[in-house]
Amino acid sequence: MSTSTGQRLERSADQLSAAAIARLDESYEWYRGLPADERSWVGLVAQAGIGAFISWYRAPDRTPSLPVDVFAAAPRELTRSIALQQTLQMVRTAIDVVEEHVPQLAAAGEQQQLREAVLIYSRDIAFAAAHVYAQAAEVRGAWDARLEALVVDAVLRAEADDDLSSRVAALGWHDVRGVVVIAGAAPHGPGTDALDALRRNATHKGVTTLASVHRNLLIAILGGVEDSLAVATALQHLWGEGPVVVGPRVPHLYAAGRSARAALSGYRAAAAWPDAPRPCAASELLPERALAGDTRARRSLVDKVTRPVRDRPELRDTVAAYLECGALEATSRTLYVHPNTVRYRLGRIAELTGYDLTDPRDAFTVRLALALSRL
Repeated sequence: MSTSTGQRLERSADQLSAAAIARLDESYEWYRGLPADERSWVGLVAQAGIGAFISWYRAPDRTPSLPVDVFAAAPRELTRSIALQQTLQMVRTAIDVVEEHVPQLAAAGEQQQLREAVLIYSRDIAFAAAHVYAQAAEVRGAWDARLEALVVDAVLRAEADDDLSSRVAALGWHDVRGVVVIAGAAPHGPGTDALDALRRNATHKGVTTLASVHRNLLIAILGGVEDSLAVATALQHLWGEGPVVVGPRVPHLYAAGRSARAALSGYRAAAAWPDAPRPCAASELLPERALAGDTRARRSLVDKVTRPVRDRPELRDTVAAYLECGALEATSRTLYVHPNTVRYRLGRIAELTGYDLTDPRDAFTVRLALALSRL
């Protein structure tokens, strides 16, 4: 190439930069909507790109600055304001401006050579932009993962403070409703693989996810849930062997500590019920949780069984008699009532408490609740 072309490029650098910025302002609404400081950063990037091209063109044999260094003129935070597609639009605009000026910039016989140089450099700049955004995404992903782990830990500790509020907002969970916590053994292999699989599958089910591996446990906080057990059933294969326990559905993330406590308590107590379903609602494990020392489960179980029959002595007597006799006819003889009366009372007890005394599991639960109430 001739020295004349390089000199013309250098003298025209400011003019080309100004033309590129004017073209951006004319062509793209997203650029016009940027704050003044961010528009100035975009201008610096465009100017740096054109300047780097001129330096490279004038001295192709020397090792030039890497194309990715062009973007060092702007802070990394700019990648949050300007999407990769918009950055590529900026690059294309600058290249188009340079190409339009090729007839005035190139010396005689060098127009084609200058156009080819612009094409080669535009390709390198496009790859550099993709590299910058990929790095920013990795950094942001690592930070989000750390933030997510902190939020899950705060939920497990029931720490609803200002820090949690800011972190919840940063993760976009401030307005998420219908939250449930699921606990179970983490699968074998790297924890990051388990978390990625969980997030991917949960997204396919239309729910948002916060998750973390604590020791050997995979803890998931799911948002936007309507049917807790249905969602847990669809995702239960992502946990390792053993029980998968679902806490109660709560209105928002700030109340998720209650769901987490129930899920973890149920997971610890689930070994006492070998035939427990998978997944299993924490409420189904109330008797095992009570036996394991969960005072909240104990109070809930006692209230659920005793409160509905507290002011109904005939039902209270029927519960005690049926648990002792274990049969309809024997209970009727003990109470001196007709078997149909006993049958009716058992139906009322099931309606009021949710427990059917003719079912062995429910009978065990009620017997334990009565024993705890007497204590």
